[in-house]
Amino acid sequence: MAIKPVLRMGEPLLLQQASKVERFDTPELHALLKDMQDTMAHLNGAGLAAPQIGVSLQVVIFGFEKNQRYPDADEVPFTILINPRLTPLSEEKEDDWEGCLSVPGMRGIVPRYARLRYQGFDQYGKTIDRTVSGFHARVVQHECDHLQGILYPMRIKDFRSFGFTDVLFPGQALVDD
Repeated sequence: MAIKPVLRMGEPLLLQQASKVERFDTPELHALLKDMQDTMAHLNGAGLAAPQIGVSLQVVIFGFEKNQRYPDADEVPFTILINPRLTPLSEEKEDDWEGCLSVPGMRGIVPRYARLRYQGFDQYGKTIDRTVSGFHARVVQHECDHLQGILYPMRIKDFRSFGFTDVLFPGQALVDD
């Protein structure tokens, strides 16, 4: 399919709640997913939400074996998640650095639930139900936030830990977000 331009913070669509997918296993849904996969791979992303490429539907993809943007992160299985529901399994939260393809060149420390259950569907309407923790849980929460019109800077508690990647991590070869 195609590599799509990623909308950047400030675009009104990124602040809207996305619509639920009503029909699965359609040519249009498969084309959207292919565009998302091509775009995410091209940009070395850990995940991507449909609103980031201008489609206001509750569709996210995420996963990688190794990721240049998050070199210390554990592997996350490639997942297509549609109409997701997230349920925290405790009140415990972890703070860690995040970046976003829609907020290029910046990073910030974001609190996220340490463990959660996510449910939804794949592109064929098959149920997905997983319990996850660590970076996997962080990625799911980050991507699903996009479906609610939330960008990670909105979750930052201390803006002293938010800035440009090259300033925060001088001399490190982190790939630009």
